[in-house]
Amino acid sequence: MISEWSAAAGRTFRTLRDAPMTYGLIALCCLIFVLGPASGIVPGYGTGYVLLDAQRVYFRHWGVVPAELLAGPWAHALTPVTALFVHGNWVHLLGNMLFLLVFGVLTEERMGRVEFTLFYVGCGYLALLGYAVANDTSEQSLVGASGAISAVLGAFLFLFPRARVTSLLPFLFFLPLRFPAWVVLPFWVTLQWLAAGRSAQGPGVAYLAHLVGFGAGFVYAWVRYGRRGSPQGGLGAAAAAGDGRARVKCAPEPVPEGENQP
Repeated sequence: MISEWSAAAGRTFRTLRDAPMTYGLIALCCLIFVLGPASGIVPGYGTGYVLLDAQRVYFRHWGVVPAELLAGPWAHALTPVTALFVHGNWVHLLGNMLFLLVFGVLTEERMGRVEFTLFYVGCGYLALLGYAVANDTSEQSLVGASGAISAVLGAFLFLFPRARVTSLLPFLFFLPLRFPAWVVLPFWVTLQWLAAGRSAQGPGVAYLAHLVGFGAGFVYAWVRYGRRGSPQGGLGAAAAAGDGRARVKCAPEPVPEGENQP
């Protein structure tokens, strides 16, 4: 028993050492959420309608408002960065952090700390900007890290296409099944595409930001790594052999009420 705990602690330490930015991003997003009005924990924001008003002001200040981003002063140009660290509710936060944990560790190990961080923020910015351009008259604020995390998924698909991913599919009674990433992630993209086609203006999930982010991440990995991204050695070979960390619950995400949430 003690040896098993020691081995688990050793694996955790190595993961923290090899992918500190992934864990740092998760910790930062969680901290910002807990201290903000969306968590409902800080009593200073009030309750009831007072809390809802505080949340709306908070999302509008730190999130992306497409009409203001494209037509407003230069100060709004930073909102696609700040919006990446703001989440609308607990489900929104925990779902995003789960995907970042599962796919971010190997991607960061492959890219390196600095490149992964710049990749995450840059592709997240493009994802939110793409949504804003397509909805340039919208006054609805947009928050969440899903655009950046979708980029991580896109890069993961190119870098580790044969990694075994544990998925829970609702139409199979949520039975845990293991599929290669080249099956799971294109299926996820298809769900986003179909949902984006059915989504109307108003509160909900910004599926278009997911698609833009995923495409940006995949193209970046393809241009940056080319044939070197093929899992023939190093981390790619470990993923192709079935790295135990490459697991995720893959199911259509619920549409939360409130702000648009990528």
